[in-house]
Amino acid sequence: MNKTNLPSRHVSIGPENAPHRSFYYAMGLTEKEIAQPLVGVVSTWNEAAPCNIALARQAQEAKRGVKDHLGTPREFTTIAVADGIAIGHAGMKSSLVSREVVADSIELTVRGHCYDAIVGLAGCDKSLPGVMMAMARLNVPSVFMYGGTMLPGRFHGKDVTIQDVFEAVGAHATGNISDKDLNELERVACPSAGSCGEQFTANTMACVSEAIGLAIPGSAGAPAPYESRDEYAYHSGRLVMDLIRINLRPRDIITRKSLENAATVVAATGGSTNAGLHLPAIASECGIEFDLHHVAEIFKRTPYIADLKPSGRYVARDMYKIGGIPVLLKALLDGGYIHGDCITVTGKTMAENLADVHFPSNQDVIRTPDMPLSSTGSVVGLRGNLAPEGALMKVAGMQTLKFTGTARCFDCEEDAFAAVEQHDYMYGDVLVIRYEGPKGGPGMREMFSTTAALYGQGAGKKVALITDGRFSGTTRGFCIGHIGPEAAVGGPIGLLKNGDKISIDAEAGEINVDLSDEELAARRTEWRSRATDYNAGVIWKYAQTVGPAEKGAVTHPGAAAETHVYADI
Repeated sequence: MNKTNLPSRHVSIGPENAPHRSFYYAMGLTEKEIAQPLVGVVSTWNEAAPCNIALARQAQEAKRGVKDHLGTPREFTTIAVADGIAIGHAGMKSSLVSREVVADSIELTVRGHCYDAIVGLAGCDKSLPGVMMAMARLNVPSVFMYGGTMLPGRFHGKDVTIQDVFEAVGAHATGNISDKDLNELERVACPSAGSCGEQFTANTMACVSEAIGLAIPGSAGAPAPYESRDEYAYHSGRLVMDLIRINLRPRDIITRKSLENAATVVAATGGSTNAGLHLPAIASECGIEFDLHHVAEIFKRTPYIADLKPSGRYVARDMYKIGGIPVLLKALLDGGYIHGDCITVTGKTMAENLADVHFPSNQDVIRTPDMPLSSTGSVVGLRGNLAPEGALMKVAGMQTLKFTGTARCFDCEEDAFAAVEQHDYMYGDVLVIRYEGPKGGPGMREMFSTTAALYGQGAGKKVALITDGRFSGTTRGFCIGHIGPEAAVGGPIGLLKNGDKISIDAEAGEINVDLSDEELAARRTEWRSRATDYNAGVIWKYAQTVGPAEKGAVTHPGAAAETHVYADI
């Protein structure tokens, strides 16, 4: 393959690059291998959590696919913060920050070594969008692959997941589950490698990877222990070589239409509210205006058709068994809800990829759009005088969509969790957790420990919880996150006082506090910014540069401000 226009010419062609070639010879490469395209094979492998533990094996297969098709793979790894371990304590401040570090570290590695293409493998929540963001930012031919989901465990004759363990903590606090049962449950809930099996952020963004066109059709569905994952990895390596030949790049694939397809799949599956951050962030890397409000518009018009946990009955493996994400996409395409003309990494359009997919009738995991679980999406956008820049609420599985109550204010998650743990709240309260936004946290933590404890105590429908932080894909009940502007920049959530009356109407898409504009203005004059304990290090650095949740909580201007693209150096 002629490397005249590929980035790796800067480190492999011509007499001036003899020193660079010398380093490659030191690693055992041949003259032929140095002359071939150099493909970065990056994974988020680590031993932090089961989400990433199988990625090293899959990366070897991706490398083999590259090598067998006249490319030279160069493996490297990047970080991944596992939300399941980080959640419920100060470690969660690292989670959203890690998305930027994943993208930044891939960019630096690829730029520094002049790689021509990327195969990216990711396993847990923020690493998936982080890898996809890097692909769009660098705009070299790229194929994304999800590391796969975990298998469900068995407890007292039923399938269980990590969600059952989190909610059991709340049940244990009320005496509804014994020490013995809690101990047994925690030992069996997670029986294999892979990401959480429900439609939490990892599986949500895995669906996005296929819907947006960056992943091989079907590759996101197989559980992590299945050997079929190795075959998908091999073909991801093979396919990236085809993309180099035809010069098909991520920004040819990620368009306004494909982003709409991705948002549609999130809504149709009861997916995580975190997609409301990640899709705008990916769009920013392409210079496309696609913020939280654009995402919410699509959520509103999309039928909820996949009966997946945490709101439904099934886990990701069950969807895989009936044909996986292509079956879901086929149902949405036939119903007129996604754009079939979007190009994908296969070199074919979405419609062409799905041409031979047949919707199975002998299953109830996925419904057709004309027989949905609900006629609108699983996540709704809210706006009002309490959230001028918007907020998100997951409504999948909820029967009542209105709530009015009195504010009970906490300035960090730990204080709110302690109150819940001690049952120090009343039915009808709206628990307010603030100063947990991107700047104020810093890091925009997820509040799942608190919401799970409420649900475990049987209060999930009797109190509401609002925050300028995030909620996990596991969250259920009256939980509103991403409220903007955040408290740390003087947003209305930072002006609330105990006893203020708050109204939530998910049908109308509104969230308001019963205060006049004059009263809010008066309180704003009294408000003072707050310091945090993060005054050095990467979390401080993140707080200095991060933008609002409304725009994806990104830390740089994105493609809109570019004067060059790496792929064209």
